[in-house]
Order: sequence, then C-alpha cells, then structure tokens
Amino acid sequence: MIEAIQDIRTDDGVMETFICHPERGESYPTVLFLMDAPGIRDELYDMARRLATVGYFVLLPNLYYRAGRDTKYGPDVLQNGSAEHQRMRAVRTKMTIPPIMKDIASLIAFADDHGAAKKGGAVGVHGYCMSGPYALAAAARYPDRIAAAASFYGTWLVSDAVESPHLNLAKAKGELYISCAEHDDLAPPAMVQELKALFDKSGNRGELEVHMGVHHGFAFPQRWCYDRPAAERHWERLIALYRRRIG
Repeated sequence: MIEAIQDIRTDDGVMETFICHPERGESYPTVLFLMDAPGIRDELYDMARRLATVGYFVLLPNLYYRAGRDTKYGPDVLQNGSAEHQRMRAVRTKMTIPPIMKDIASLIAFADDHGAAKKGGAVGVHGYCMSGPYALAAAARYPDRIAAAASFYGTWLVSDAVESPHLNLAKAKGELYISCAEHDDLAPPAMVQELKALFDKSGNRGELEVHMGVHHGFAFPQRWCYDRPAAERHWERLIALYRRRIG
C-alpha cells in the first residue's frame, strides 16, 4: 500500500487529505471517502486502506479544514458535553453543502492530475453520518463524473438545506445507494419513508436499504454500536457498487 497525507488547494485554503492506493499497478479509479462528524482519525485511515486494497485511489479529506489545522479530536469527542465534543460541534454546526461541493471539485481535479488515478474517469463518493448528504448532493452536482454515490446512516437527508439531497435525486446519473439504520435519531423513520418515496419517484437505478436491528454508526469498529455482520454487509454493498459503476 502506498499512502501519504497531502495538502490539496481549494478556493478556501488547503485541505489536508489522506491518500492511499495499491502498491502495484498503474492507475486506479478514484474514490472520495467523506468523514463523519467526529472527524479524521486512525479508524477512518484504516477504512480507507481497506478500500484501497481492492484497487482504488482513495482520498479522505479533512472537511473541517476551513476552521484550521487543529480540527482533529480526541476519543471523548463522542461524549455529549465533553470539551472535545463541544469543540467539534462549534465547527460542525457551520458546515453547509455548497462549500463541500467546491471541495469535491477540487478533489476530482487533484485526482485527475495524479499519476496513480485514472485521469478523467468515473468517480465514486461515499459519506457517513454528516457526509451522507454531501455524497448524494455531489452525485447531483457532478453527474457527468460521479458514477456511484453512497450514504451510510446519513443525517437529515430531507431538510431545508440548500442542495438537500432529496431535492435533486433525479439529477444524479450515477447509481445511488442509501443505507439507513433502524435506530437513528438523526434519520427518523418518518424521514426515511419520505426519502424512500422521493427516491422511488426519481427513477434512479440504485437502492435505499434499511438495516434492521442496528444503530447509527454501526459500521465503525471503534463505536459502541459496531455490528460486525452489518458492517461487513456495508463493505459488500459499497465495493459491489464501485465495481459496477467505476471499475
């Protein structure tokens, strides 16, 4: 495995990005891996590596870069009321979809100029938690480049936000996969039902799947709610999606 941490220039600064791809071979389809709210950590690096081992050029950016470099948080970031949780929330609550769409363009441009990525090829993008909406919005914003997009327990996929995913499902030319947890306060059943109706109406070739018996965050090995069968199913769905649509 070849990996590095590199600054990628955007319209708003420099975005620290973890990059990894296989050691052998010439070029690989690009995958954009978008972080969840607790931010960049070793757990996500390991998940990026796992995806890269099956033949992808994976970019994992720190989407909090606009708030500075001190945007990696300690293990108590998930404890409500902790200092790290409050510090993260101060950044998270300012995140909106339009700036992230500019970041997506910067990441794709970077990949196109990198020798290990397939220049101009189909791109995949997936996001967890807060980034589920970003992945789906990106598929609608860049339909001619993003051939596959996945959201895993994405938060508030139906909202009043500018470019909320539910508004533009029909604009995505790529295949979408939306994975929801049965128990998720950030994607309650009524919202999931509304999204499912809109998804079916959009005509997208993809799927919205509700995983029963699991909680928000089930795919993260270090999370209290980690569910190994569901997590492995998430890898199965994601890799199959990318194999079908980006190679």
